[in-house]
Amino acid sequence: MKQAVERTIESFGRLDIVVSNAGINGVRAPTDEIEPEERNETIGTNLTGTFLTLRYSIPHLKRQGGSVVVMASTNGTRVFNIGGFSAYSSSKAGQVALAKTLALELARYRVRVNVVCPGAIETGIMSSIRERHIERAAVRSGFPEGTIPLTGGRKGTPEQVAQLVLFLASNAASHITGTEVYIDGAESLLGETVFPT
Repeated sequence: MKQAVERTIESFGRLDIVVSNAGINGVRAPTDEIEPEERNETIGTNLTGTFLTLRYSIPHLKRQGGSVVVMASTNGTRVFNIGGFSAYSSSKAGQVALAKTLALELARYRVRVNVVCPGAIETGIMSSIRERHIERAAVRSGFPEGTIPLTGGRKGTPEQVAQLVLFLASNAASHITGTEVYIDGAESLLGETVFPT
């Protein structure tokens, strides 16, 4: 990340917008069956990766102000009943806490920090899941499955998420910081996210 930021500065002379978007689902299993190294892989990619991205970007953003958008999830921020997702959910909750802390820390430098929390979006992240004994970690909430209220069950698109990120990075959001924005078609309001088992 340090090299990536340095190359950006060499090429463009400044840094105004940072989007921290790398992430994996990692291992989905009961917490007592997740190996420490598996948990560390998820936390390392999702939370430590976000920290490193911001660690090396912040000095450049402080020079003239700017915008940071952290990509979290509904999991770990609004939805907690997907069995076997303790490492992933912890990493996403940690991203929100980090962003809110930085929103205050960086406000004096006119750097805004916000979080986007997508629900079910048509991406390739599902291919990063490794599952073991998830039936042992299953949680039933009693809410109906298979519905995304706003779209009648259709997942969102990466383009919809990108439009939200573009708004948060733009001057149109100049008074918004320390905020998490959910983009899930009201799916997380049901209390149960649709997730393949």
